[in-house]
Amino acid sequence: MAAALARLASGVWLRPCLTDDPALPRTPVIAAWGMGLDSTAMIIEWVARGRPLDLVLTADTGSERPETYDYLPIFQRWMDVRGIAHEIVRYAPKRFKHWPPYFSLLENCLTNATLPSISFGRHSCSQKWKIQPQDKWVESWDLAKQAWARGDKVIKLIGYDASPADSRRYAHREGHVDPRYDYCYPLRDWGWDRHQCTARIKAEGLPVPVKSSCFFCAAMKPHEVQTLPAWCLRLIVLMEARAAPRLINVEGLWRRSTGARPGTMTEFIRGRGLLPPLEIAAIVNGAPVALVEFQAVAAQFPVEARPPLREWIDRFNEGVMRLAA
Repeated sequence: MAAALARLASGVWLRPCLTDDPALPRTPVIAAWGMGLDSTAMIIEWVARGRPLDLVLTADTGSERPETYDYLPIFQRWMDVRGIAHEIVRYAPKRFKHWPPYFSLLENCLTNATLPSISFGRHSCSQKWKIQPQDKWVESWDLAKQAWARGDKVIKLIGYDASPADSRRYAHREGHVDPRYDYCYPLRDWGWDRHQCTARIKAEGLPVPVKSSCFFCAAMKPHEVQTLPAWCLRLIVLMEARAAPRLINVEGLWRRSTGARPGTMTEFIRGRGLLPPLEIAAIVNGAPVALVEFQAVAAQFPVEARPPLREWIDRFNEGVMRLAA
């Protein structure tokens, strides 16, 4: 398999048995598309080089940046024109205990009065909301089941580029072993950084996507928070206010204050005047209490009859919009 993977990376595709016999099965190839810059460029160039691609998988946390959702249909059309199969997968919670049902990472955090795991220095939110849903979908995919039945693996393309930041991410994953998958990092094989990825997407005649992340991700830079619409900023304030009583070792979504930014995005939003001070105060002082009251009422109903948390969030958004007006 290592030899086949090396040929795949170099552009010379041979089947796992290292023959050119078309009657023999080929190792299935999946690309993980994060809807961002790197993975988009990776797929474009991979296809342009004539390499095999059986499926593009995208995991939707339900909480991506608005620009990311705007880009989704653009690239879906690009794939459709080229006959590339693609699927969107989502984590589907099943056990809600006494909570209202939730179906996004935002709702998960609000339900449990916490922050995404990255704010605590971990990455389980990515594992739960991105990697697991993709793996679960592949488990029911015929090409994967056939490959595993014959002792083969599925090749998964990951869009880590050759920049220092992604080199650290790659180093974290290096040595990761999965009996079902072999992982391939084409951008690193090609030596491409974000500048080359940008140029490749432009050369394809496509708009360049923004960096993909949840709109409250701790990995966002201050200038990225500044570009968010007001409704996203309000939900950030709500998330931090809801989690605040339980935080001990971190200040907020950005963990701790640095010379470049505060530990909470709320303080940054307040300091930059991105939301009116009275609006921020109203959210901090009132919304967490209202959410807890909603949860208490929902707990009185059997799970199948409980209103989902999305209903409360919609009412929250409507309320603060009226307040802002």
